[in-house]
Amino acid sequence: MSPTPPSESPLIDPAELIADPYTAYARLREDGPVHRITGTDGLPAWLVTRYEDVRQAIADPRLSLDKRNAKPGGYHGLALPPALDANLLNMDPPDHTRIRRLVAKAFTPRQVELLREPTRRTADALLDAIAPLGHADLIPSYAAPLPITVICDLLGITPDARQDFRSWTDTLVAPDPARPEKAKGAVKAILGYFAELLAAKRAAPADDLLSALIAVRDDEDRLTEDELTSLAFLILFAGYENTVHLIGNTVLALLEHPGQLAALRADFTRLGPAVEEAARFDGPVPLAIRRFPAEDLPLGETVVPAGETVLLSLAAAHRDPRRFTDPDRFDIGRDTGGHLALGHGIHYCLGAPLARMETEIALSALLDRFPGLALDLPPEGPHRRPSMRTRGLLSLPVRF
Repeated sequence: MSPTPPSESPLIDPAELIADPYTAYARLREDGPVHRITGTDGLPAWLVTRYEDVRQAIADPRLSLDKRNAKPGGYHGLALPPALDANLLNMDPPDHTRIRRLVAKAFTPRQVELLREPTRRTADALLDAIAPLGHADLIPSYAAPLPITVICDLLGITPDARQDFRSWTDTLVAPDPARPEKAKGAVKAILGYFAELLAAKRAAPADDLLSALIAVRDDEDRLTEDELTSLAFLILFAGYENTVHLIGNTVLALLEHPGQLAALRADFTRLGPAVEEAARFDGPVPLAIRRFPAEDLPLGETVVPAGETVLLSLAAAHRDPRRFTDPDRFDIGRDTGGHLALGHGIHYCLGAPLARMETEIALSALLDRFPGLALDLPPEGPHRRPSMRTRGLLSLPVRF
């Protein structure tokens, strides 16, 4: 099977994808299912935009996450050292299966349920701090500290390092191309931090997930040292970053759609469906992690050459009218079954039960406390993170 000759789509405007990705992706989706694009880093990639193609591609074992299957000079994403890069986002089976199995038991629904009460206490304490003010920016005061507290408590990370970690991850998620030294500095700081943390946990193990992973590494030899460090980094990074944006985007969607907010307030059993619809409507991850075909691979009507970069647009798939009726409408009564915001197949998000639980508690605590909650946005609208890889808010001003 011969690869399809490239037909280059116009450069995707990063500013458009940050401000209104859904219009840009709709234009591409209707033009065709697969596009040869030049990404914002200037490197070529193939962008898949329609729901069925994206869903099948996520679970297709011929699409590798391992960078060793990439062509030289292609898109790799942020360059990280092996001690941070040897994680599930860069692995195929059998290594992916081995490492996923080691950590999966920490994120079962039963284990997550044990975190429900501590999460609610954290949410209530954060709301206690802002309640007397009558107004707040919900991202730094609520949506960000809630998940980082939960995931750090799970891992056994002390409170003194949490603000630094938020700063480092913010730098890595949206690196400044004019100041590459900032990203390098963040990587160096994270490596140094985890080296000290793992040494401390080895010296004094505790009843936490990180101590348990170290025991697996040291006693059973089922993890390399790089895999251990990378896994700890990924759990902390993903457990914080994606949940912040899911909480913020869900609150924004509800406050921008007062009819849906009223329906939720009238029946809090709709809390779970509201979170699922927000994940579909404006999810925290517009693009799945890049993949590389292990062989010349048909995608839609296109044959993508082996080793080239494939980007799967979850944002485009979730607004595909072939799959979701009236997809640009936010509707908490919608059947959202099959949405891909938390992955699919063997790459379904391990932390999905935790992210759902935290977002549901964040919403219920917030709406319980502030019946008059309303947006207090500046004239230019919400301030979003300048990133194609995440869809999140830097600020969410509200009054109550």
